[in-house]
Amino acid sequence: MPSTQKPMRYGHTEGHTDVCFDDTGSCIVTCGSDGDVRIWENLDDDDPKSINVGEKAFSCALKNGKLITAVSNNTVQIHTFPEGAPDGILTRFTMHVNHVTFSPDGTKVAAGSSDFMIKVVEVTDSSKQKTFRGHDAPVLSLSFDPKDIYLASASCDGSVRVWSIADQTCTTSWLLLQKCNDVINAKSICRLAWQPGTGKFLAVPVDKVVKLFRRETWGSQFDLSDASITLPLNVVVWSPCGQFLAAGSVNGNIVVWDVETQQCIERMKHEKKYSICGLAWHPKYKQIAYTDTEGNLGLLENIGDVEKPNDKVASAVAKDYNDLFDGDDDDYLNGDTIEPPSSPKTGDNEDDADDLMHPPGHMRRAVIDDDDDNSLDIGLIKASSGLLEKEDDGDDQTGGFSALPPSSTQQPFYDGPMPTPRQKPFQSGSTPVHLMHRFMVWNSVGIIRCYSDEQDSAIDVEFHDTSVHHATHLPNSLSHTMADLSTEAILLACESTEELASKLHCIHFGSWDANKEWTVDMPTDEEIEAICLGQGWAACATTALLVRVFTVGGVQREIFSLPGPVVSMAGHGEQLMVVYHRGTGFDGDQCLGVQLMELGMKKRQILHGDPLSLTRKSYLVWVGFSAEGTPCYVDSEGIVRMLNRALGNTWIPVCNTREHCKGKYDHYWVVGIHENPQQLRCIPCKGARFPPTLPRPAVAILPFKLPYCQVATEKGQMEEQYWRSVVFHSHMDYLSKNGYEFDENAKNQAVKEQQELLMKLFALSCKLEREFRCVELADLMTHSVVNLAIKYASRSHRLSLAQRLSDMAVQKASELAAAQEDEEEEEDEEDFRKHSNAGSSSATEWGRLPGRNVQQDQEVEDPEEADACEEAEETPEVHKEEEPSCFSRGVTSAEVTTPKPALVASSSRGRVNPFKVSSSKKDPVVPSANVLDNMTKYSKKTSLSGSRAVNKQDPLVIKPLTPRPKTKQALAVSFFQPRTPATNPGEKTVEEREEKAGNESQETKVTAQENTENRRPKTGFQMWLEENRANILADNPDLNEAEVIKEGMSRFRMLTSEERMVWTEKARGGRVSDLAEDKKRKRSTAEEEEVKKSQEQNSEDTNASKKSKPLDPSTNNRLSAFAFKQS
Repeated sequence: MPSTQKPMRYGHTEGHTDVCFDDTGSCIVTCGSDGDVRIWENLDDDDPKSINVGEKAFSCALKNGKLITAVSNNTVQIHTFPEGAPDGILTRFTMHVNHVTFSPDGTKVAAGSSDFMIKVVEVTDSSKQKTFRGHDAPVLSLSFDPKDIYLASASCDGSVRVWSIADQTCTTSWLLLQKCNDVINAKSICRLAWQPGTGKFLAVPVDKVVKLFRRETWGSQFDLSDASITLPLNVVVWSPCGQFLAAGSVNGNIVVWDVETQQCIERMKHEKKYSICGLAWHPKYKQIAYTDTEGNLGLLENIGDVEKPNDKVASAVAKDYNDLFDGDDDDYLNGDTIEPPSSPKTGDNEDDADDLMHPPGHMRRAVIDDDDDNSLDIGLIKASSGLLEKEDDGDDQTGGFSALPPSSTQQPFYDGPMPTPRQKPFQSGSTPVHLMHRFMVWNSVGIIRCYSDEQDSAIDVEFHDTSVHHATHLPNSLSHTMADLSTEAILLACESTEELASKLHCIHFGSWDANKEWTVDMPTDEEIEAICLGQGWAACATTALLVRVFTVGGVQREIFSLPGPVVSMAGHGEQLMVVYHRGTGFDGDQCLGVQLMELGMKKRQILHGDPLSLTRKSYLVWVGFSAEGTPCYVDSEGIVRMLNRALGNTWIPVCNTREHCKGKYDHYWVVGIHENPQQLRCIPCKGARFPPTLPRPAVAILPFKLPYCQVATEKGQMEEQYWRSVVFHSHMDYLSKNGYEFDENAKNQAVKEQQELLMKLFALSCKLEREFRCVELADLMTHSVVNLAIKYASRSHRLSLAQRLSDMAVQKASELAAAQEDEEEEEDEEDFRKHSNAGSSSATEWGRLPGRNVQQDQEVEDPEEADACEEAEETPEVHKEEEPSCFSRGVTSAEVTTPKPALVASSSRGRVNPFKVSSSKKDPVVPSANVLDNMTKYSKKTSLSGSRAVNKQDPLVIKPLTPRPKTKQALAVSFFQPRTPATNPGEKTVEEREEKAGNESQETKVTAQENTENRRPKTGFQMWLEENRANILADNPDLNEAEVIKEGMSRFRMLTSEERMVWTEKARGGRVSDLAEDKKRKRSTAEEEEVKKSQEQNSEDTNASKKSKPLDPSTNNRLSAFAFKQS
């Protein structure tokens, strides 16, 4: 069987790392630049024993229960093994020790230092030392002769020397290496090695070849090379039997030769192409442990187990063809196991191909066969398929084409982008399956762990919230490899065996009956590859490209086909998201598609196999939903993306976890995403992509950050905050649309924050004199904040900007008012017609679409009204004069945010608006708290100054509006427009305007009388609310007026139809007496208000001289007509 390469493990921090086996091969020992020596029982050991030996450890050697380490304090230390107890200092140098090695019998240790010296010391008596001098630069490496006669050394001076241990003299020397002044500048650390047993050959890595020198004659016997080696070799190591020689290069290639035949039998490429700096051959088995300069540990198994390819040529070719597309690690590039001897020419091509073909996590193996006929046949078959891999191109050109006829050598070959091996299916929140202790899933509900050994296997289930369910221990007799967890059930799946089919096993702990478990067997030859749970359903994707949906109780539901092999699945509520391969990627990119479906009552597909955006040369590592139900995923580069439903279901990057990693090879393992509060929950993994099960990992919380430009500036920072708030609160619209509950206060707070950010950006743009940008920002504001922006612009003496904002506000208000009328019409028809028989006249009036002349609607204000409004707005500036600021008189100022009633002109030929009443028609007024309901409509075509030329024949009447339950728009505006405390603001405004016009007594009486006549009669609900308001406030003391009405309407609907009818009849019977009483109260209140306003006007005239010079009167009059009239 061919060799296998296990995924590498993080061992030490970045830097030179050494590795060795103990005498029996029962454990692997590594040391690194973190100063630790780690003892690994095997590569899957999640908790290796660690011994700290110093600040840095450059080299280690182990024999006879003694662990020797070269430490950064220029000493060679001894520790007992495996206890790790310090056993003294063996020797000292004046500079760092670069390499230590034991003699074959373990009685002596050789150490080479950067001070050019070599020492051989007795382990039992450190006073017995021999010093070897002769190198002119730091010593790189050492190797004892198996017969304990010679010692070989390599140095930065470019020489390789053989010393006689007995007389401490140099026997021979070769100038083989490139000279340098220090180890850190050396192109290779040149770890040379003697052949075990006889010591016949000394192997020296020289550039891209391994030179073998014969003992005694010291002549170069032969060189070992391979086309895959394109950069210098770092280290060589012999197998214990002396038959095989392995070498590792600075770009991550490991090559194994059979020394007798001089043939390459194994090739392996490092998954990250890091420099191999440590190699150790297992003393008993055909295994090689290797380390790289980034602190990682890897293992290559089954070295030299060669299958004769001539027996299975056809099957190998078929596998090679198929594996070009499936990317299975176990069968990847098996076609390379049959290839002829290589040459340096083809090696260049092969290296280029490996750059494209091997993303992280994939490996490559090759076994040379000396049968050129087989190589020729495979080359012909691959060439005819048109799907050659680039490695094979190079091999065939040299090994096979020499025997081809001339016509065949001229066949064209594909030299374009190479296909990317497909990513394997995975479960989000799980760690690799090969680990003995692993996480099967870690999500927002809980954790499922799997513990496996040779005798037993078990599954532990833990819930974050123990009120959902208690912790559970399950046997794993079926060897389940996949799991998912929800608040209703545990879902498990296992692969098929020769006797058993692939099974889906569900433990429905939320069931109310006694039978809580069910199992479903998949059809023959159909394997489960991914599973997920939702609310009331479970799903699995299989190798038959099917997604099978079940109820959580075990009833089979829908089945649908996938366009490609599944990669991962996720469920949340009614939503199911499936990620699959939609094609073959090239140049290291994956080609993935995503389907998003809703499996509720109204089944529909949201995303129809859209391409999934990934960072270049990355792959998917996590897919799921936020706690609020928004689809998200994470790629291997740490980019977190979220579905932006507000922008046509596009994906937006919301976080880059790599920005928070301290080390180059640190990662964050995502376990959950929350939109409110904005939290990315993940586990920091030092030097690895996933955490160990023990000790229990700690969850870290990372903030979100959209990748906007120039976020270091004030403008960029506020822009990022605004759009992040918009994106992370868009889920509330989705929840509201689909009938889910959500926090209304959180939405209101978000709207408030967004508008504050817009106003700050507006103020910043004003300071920078970017008026066009100001208009663009105002287009994003709500109506009330636009009014605030107009006020800020006018006080900043930017009259042109204020005028443009006024025009924009008028247009926006008209559009929103029209849209709101349609929305409110639907809402109130449902509220008042379907759920109640009361207030039928109001409901009829509500449902009627009025017609009105637009031109008449524009002619509203007269000069006296405009002057009064202007004076009312400017009055507070008498007491406080300051620099214009967007919030000094903004959100917190009553002067800006206090609502003022609208002025409605009477028109005999215009349409009737149900939201407003005139003096000549007694239409009922529908209660509303929305600023758009009582704001007069304007048109861009008619100037504000032109609106003064109106017919003053009929006096203007202001009608106070009774608050009603807030709509979405009203809720957004309400943060910037608190309710006025005035009891009768309509009469107050009338008194102001008419007092200035000089018609106090006569018009006040007429207005009060008409206002009383047009007063809307009470409905049954209003009478019920007056009587039960105290009860509502007692139950909910924090409710404001609009929320009280909303709560009252919900309670009123809960009454029986007979009870509602009683209140309706009571309202009809009490209208006559109410009207008469209201008239009396209105007249007395109007007289009191008249006296009060006269006193205020006198005070106003007295303080007028203290005002700063006002703007041009005509300009103020024009602006005040709309800008300073808060609705």
